Amino acid sequence: MPVLDKLSWTYSTLWKATLPISLSAFAVPAPQLAQFLLSTVIFHEHTAGMIVETEAYLGADDLAAHSSRGVTPRTKVIFGPAGHAYIYLIYGMHECLNVVADIVGTPGCVLIRALEPLAGIPIMQKRRQWRGSPKGLTNGPGKLTQALAITRAQYGLRLDQGPLTIRQWRSRPEFPVATTPRIGISQCVDWPLRFIWANHTCVSKTPRSPSLQSP
Repeated sequence: MPVLDKLSWTYSTLWKATLPISLSAFAVPAPQLAQFLLSTVIFHEHTAGMIVETEAYLGADDLAAHSSRGVTPRTKVIFGPAGHAYIYLIYGMHECLNVVADIVGTPGCVLIRALEPLAGIPIMQKRRQWRGSPKGLTNGPGKLTQALAITRAQYGLRLDQGPLTIRQWRSRPEFPVATTPRIGISQCVDWPLRFIWANHTCVSKTPRSPSLQSP
């Protein structure tokens, strides 16, 4: 399986090592989708990375979720079909990629927080002007979108096909999953809706006391 010391992936060989994900597979509650997306691979603009950290955001009761404010021009995609991209700008500079979950009319999405960079690493480094270790290249939601050239131009795209695609390994790897509270929010701060590939070197922040669960 891919690890940081295996940097020989090309975009085409990585594509062949993975399989499509049907739109129906995204149509599950956000916490379930957040765990399913761990180890899947995002492809975009000649670059690709494996998801190692996610956060689930729910509906009206989740005050940390944009959907708690109801349907707006920005959030309307969250209330639509699953498997589409919800992308927004934070701090006036960072784009964040989310995957729409659940059924039509039931809001839920998953923030992609960190990737392990796999293919097109020199391209990612140039986009981010990054000269450090690959493990710091995509270990944050704003870092990974910049590295993969993902912007609000891809808002609403379906993610099972097309220019921005999420695919799964032909054989899903086994790994421990850790659950922690979400990061960088001021509402519902203790909800355990952050999921990480436990002990992976590319997560954005290592938890002090994670709750481990079976793969």
